[in-house]
Amino acid sequence: MRYTRTAISLHWLIALMLFGMFGFGLYMVELPLSPQKLKLYSYHKWAGVTVFLLVLVRLAWRATHTPPELPAGMPAWQVTAAKAGHHLLYLLMVIVPLSGWLMSSAKGFQTVWFGVLPLPDLLPKDEALGNALLLAHRLLNWFFMLVVAGHVGAALKHHWVDRDGLMQRMLPRSRT
Repeated sequence: MRYTRTAISLHWLIALMLFGMFGFGLYMVELPLSPQKLKLYSYHKWAGVTVFLLVLVRLAWRATHTPPELPAGMPAWQVTAAKAGHHLLYLLMVIVPLSGWLMSSAKGFQTVWFGVLPLPDLLPKDEALGNALLLAHRLLNWFFMLVVAGHVGAALKHHWVDRDGLMQRMLPRSRT
C-alpha cells in the first residue's frame, strides 16, 4: 500500500523547501548587515510561513487519511523508532517556524508574508527574549537537521539494505 498522491506531494514539496531553507539560513546568517541581508531575511520568513502553512495542511491530511502499515516483519524497536521519528519531525515542522516568528516578533521585526500580508506579532518587543529565541531557533534547526538526516538514513537503509519496499510508498510513481 502507498501513501496518497496528496501526502506524497506534500512530503516532497515540504522536504525540498526545508532543505532549501536550511541552506539558505546558513548562508544568510553569515552575511554582513546590509539591505541585501534584510531582503534575504524577508524571503526566509516568507518561505518559513509558507512551510508552516503547508505543514498545517499536511497535518490535517494525515489526521483524515491513515498512512500505510509498516512492513510486517519490521522489528518492534524499528516500528517504535519510526513512529517516534515521525512525531518528532511533525513537531519540529511546527515549532521551528513558530520559533522564528516568535523571535522576529520579540526583536521588533514584523513578518509580512510575501511583502503583502502583515502577520500579527506574537510577542511584544523584548531584546533579551529576542536573543534567547534566536538561539532557540538556531539550536532547533540544527536538531531538526539531525532528525531529518536520521529519517533519510533510515529510508535509505530500508531501500538499499532491507529492500522491504518501505521507501517506494512515498516515492512518486514513474510514468513508465
